[in-house]
Amino acid sequence: MILPVVAYGDPVLKKEAEEITKDYPDLQKLIADMFETMYEAAGVGLAAPQIGKSIRLFVVDGSPFAEEEDEEEDPRAVGIEDFKQVFINPIIEEEFGEEWCFKEGCLSIPKVREEVYRKEKVRITYYDENWNFKDEIFDGYAARIIQHEYDHIEGVLFTDHLSAIKKKLISKKLQNISKGEVSVDYRMKFPAAKKGR
Repeated sequence: MILPVVAYGDPVLKKEAEEITKDYPDLQKLIADMFETMYEAAGVGLAAPQIGKSIRLFVVDGSPFAEEEDEEEDPRAVGIEDFKQVFINPIIEEEFGEEWCFKEGCLSIPKVREEVYRKEKVRITYYDENWNFKDEIFDGYAARIIQHEYDHIEGVLFTDHLSAIKKKLISKKLQNISKGEVSVDYRMKFPAAKKGR
């Protein structure tokens, strides 16, 4: 089932999410719905707060990056076509390597893309969809997707990484998004939209 993506301005996006247990109700269905919602919106990652659930869960599929980035020209794209995973109760244990810049976007903040610096590698512990514990290192685009989605479960948006000047420059766009004054081709829920429109 395709769920509406919560837009910028909703308090759930600024809240630190809660851990879940193995018996979380309908978890497998929720995961399937999140993947379906992410694909419908042409995203590479989706965190539970973006569908209004303040829990520590996100899904990723980096294959769209494989179509855009040439592995020979950009080693950060190596293996990204096979990067499809579920992260439950993840903890970023370490971020390391050089910082690199990339224009990030977000399904909750449509039509806004800004340059964000992040470390090139990440070590993360988490449970997969079958509750197997994992301790893994990711780099390049995979690390960036993880860091972006992990921010969501910490109540952080990519716009929070921008300079004060950049934030000021996009503030009107962000206000318009929260009011629903933006054209998107996937389902969204706008916190400040006027009722009856």
